[in-house]
Amino acid sequence: MSLLGRVSLPFDLKGLKIEDLKVLSDEIREMIIKIASEKGGHLGASLGVVELTVALHHIFDTPEDILIWDVGHQAYPHKILTGRKDLMSTIRQPGGIAGFTKRNESIYDPFGAGHSSTSISAALGFAAARDIKKQNNHVIAVIGDGAMSAGMAFEALNNASMLNTKMLVILNDNKMSIAPAVGAMSSYLAKLLSSRQYYKARNIAKNALHYTPFFEKVVKNVQKCTKRLATGSNFFEEIGFHYIGPVGGHSLDQLIPVLRNIRDNDQVNKPILLHIRTEKGRGFDSPEKSLESYHAVLPFDLQTKIQKKPEKSYLSYSKVFASTLTKIAKKNKEVVAITAAMPSGTGLDLMIKELPDQVYDVGIAEQHAVTFAAGLAAAGTKPFVAIYSTFLQRAYDQIIHDVAIQSLPVRFMLDRAGLVGADGPTHAGSFDLAYLCNLPNFICMAPSDEAELAKMVFTAYQINHCPSAVRYPKAKTNSIEFNYELEPLEIGKGRVIQKGERIAILSLGTRLQECIKTSEMLKKDGFDITIADARFAKPIDTELIRDLASSHDILLTVEEGAIGGFGSSVAQFLLNDGLLDGKLKFRLLCLPDYFIEQNTVQQMYEEAGLNTRDMCQTIKNLLP
Repeated sequence: MSLLGRVSLPFDLKGLKIEDLKVLSDEIREMIIKIASEKGGHLGASLGVVELTVALHHIFDTPEDILIWDVGHQAYPHKILTGRKDLMSTIRQPGGIAGFTKRNESIYDPFGAGHSSTSISAALGFAAARDIKKQNNHVIAVIGDGAMSAGMAFEALNNASMLNTKMLVILNDNKMSIAPAVGAMSSYLAKLLSSRQYYKARNIAKNALHYTPFFEKVVKNVQKCTKRLATGSNFFEEIGFHYIGPVGGHSLDQLIPVLRNIRDNDQVNKPILLHIRTEKGRGFDSPEKSLESYHAVLPFDLQTKIQKKPEKSYLSYSKVFASTLTKIAKKNKEVVAITAAMPSGTGLDLMIKELPDQVYDVGIAEQHAVTFAAGLAAAGTKPFVAIYSTFLQRAYDQIIHDVAIQSLPVRFMLDRAGLVGADGPTHAGSFDLAYLCNLPNFICMAPSDEAELAKMVFTAYQINHCPSAVRYPKAKTNSIEFNYELEPLEIGKGRVIQKGERIAILSLGTRLQECIKTSEMLKKDGFDITIADARFAKPIDTELIRDLASSHDILLTVEEGAIGGFGSSVAQFLLNDGLLDGKLKFRLLCLPDYFIEQNTVQQMYEEAGLNTRDMCQTIKNLLP
């Protein structure tokens, strides 16, 4: 039996020697690659922390010792070693285990994480609670160098040094988040790595480990190494951390003694930062040379490592947005795009290739991205901020205070709006309609297809008096090539797709096709339905809504967002305008008031009741 076959829980690692742990690491890496080849999903981050995960569970006593993984993309080895090995084939699948750490999934997941840069704050909370309860367990946070660029990470570092409580922060430095890391922190870490002090200490450790036959002597040499590394002043020490590193993150010969030394050292009673160097995607050599694509992959051939792509390559909504913006930006050098460490995810890698000077990647720093864009807008340029809907939530105060109140023409492009499938509730763009439509001085749009998206990007380009937003889904379009004419829409005006009698459906976004299918189903029962595309969530088309309400007995609104969004705005207008005082029966269909777990996008919308069957049933229930 393989070593991995004998390991189910962290306790099973305790008696293994370093050479055994190396073999185990290789087997874990092979398992992750095999699973990703069959199911796709996150790959690179987890491959980069295999040895670290093995070392942590070997040295520390989880779950009594608290181990918090930032983001969760890097938690696959952790899941394999914490009782979920036999469930890994279900990861990110309907009814399976999550792709991120999740509290209700395992006692070894003390804190859930789908977004980045939360680990140090959460770990500090656990450490403070431990001190309150007068316990003595260890608390460890593992954060990536890309995640360290976020303001929240610095806030947590600052507070940790103030509280002066013992905890371990492991900085996983691989020069990457999803895209290559950017900014001063990445450069600073590189300088730390290239220091003479590090190379001298590394050579001491390397020679000692190579020639010393006795483990105790190895430990002493590595302790000397870490002590020397910690003597030079650096940023982390200046703010109150005990700094150790950089240490080779794939060398168990280094990791094991260093972690044991940290665990057993009672003399350092303040937060410790262990700086390790790793390689994202380690062990996965593919002819498709793209470090960024290793973050999340499609299923691939296990032998060739080539991803299995569909025969026809349909454009995604992200690429339609980016192609439209690139076309606009070529004619106006004052048009700029901003991404928060997601150039390929938002499609802006296309624009970077053609117009590199007109794209800013600010790192994982959504708050900064929004206010940076506000400054650009205030100075007279035309900024487009492309951020996933779920990530823009983290910059809500900046949207209100820095953009909306000043009515600055920042153009928000909200990718991954609506439900997103395998990433589950942490990544669902459920709330943007609710959190943007209630803001004064905002224009919010949602396209029903890719041609509409191109028009809305161009419309946003021409809006110069206030902020605007366009939300669009994580989905493929029906187009293979980009060939859309750019023409602006009239602000706040929807369109009627087809006219009928008695029953009207007002759709916002890409559920329009499902509404048309509903019409076709009900037509078999003798009902002709009016279908309208709202286009704008704010301002709503009051003239269109009044006409639909006054000329139909039943009116439905349909949206891919949570309670409090488009339908709520329509309902308020109908109520205040007196249009609900008569015979009109009004219903709004939106996402339910709970978080929908990972599934296929289609099944998630089935659960949400935003499909043809449920629309038909809602209408039939209202018929006399």
